[in-house]
Amino acid sequence: MEKEVFSQDLLKKARMLGIELNENQIEMFYNYMNLLIEWNEKMNLTAIIEPKEIILKHFIDSITIKQYVKENDEVLDIGTGAGFPGIPLKIVEENSKITLLDSLNKRITFLQEVINKLNLKDIRGIHSRAEEFVKQKGEREKYDIVTSRAVARLNVLLEYMLPFTKIGGSCICMKANNTEEELQEAEKAINILGGKIEKVDKIILPESDIERNIIIIKKIKETPNKYPRKAGMPAKEPII
Repeated sequence: MEKEVFSQDLLKKARMLGIELNENQIEMFYNYMNLLIEWNEKMNLTAIIEPKEIILKHFIDSITIKQYVKENDEVLDIGTGAGFPGIPLKIVEENSKITLLDSLNKRITFLQEVINKLNLKDIRGIHSRAEEFVKQKGEREKYDIVTSRAVARLNVLLEYMLPFTKIGGSCICMKANNTEEELQEAEKAINILGGKIEKVDKIILPESDIERNIIIIKKIKETPNKYPRKAGMPAKEPII
């Protein structure tokens, strides 16, 4: 896609979210897209490879959560994959401090290339499972915002997310489908893990009929040290 066409499409859709992008930010998004397409030919990073689809379903979708992130917030993106939502969030909220966590090292290699090429600061890629990374010194209950676009059900996902979230901070769970059933199913887990449902925002992505549900869980008390349980347990025996 030519840069001018890319710029117009990205700018228009971002403005529909109330977000203004400058030339440098547009340049970073454009370079990010090209790196994603290039690297996707040698490793499976995303099934979404058409530029217009990348703009809408990766970039715009990721920055829908900008409104919940304050300047200088420490943000952890669990299961970041090809960098979503963490890298787009960093581009539009440059003073945030971002940690990108993924269990596949080849994805972290790609993300480090993006970080270097875009000259991003205060952002790091970590190769680890959430269950292991949370045991590292200073990582537990450290983050203002913990987010994920992971596909796990909410009661499983929150067992990974809430232990990293500081009291007073928030989990931002990005979901594509109707979430009422998942929220009911996760009530016990939310309570045990120290959270409280703050709100659920439903968003239609600009110039589309694609619905997104953004679930905000406030951290109101410490998560018991037994959580998260060892690898595989949250999915195998979810809190219900």
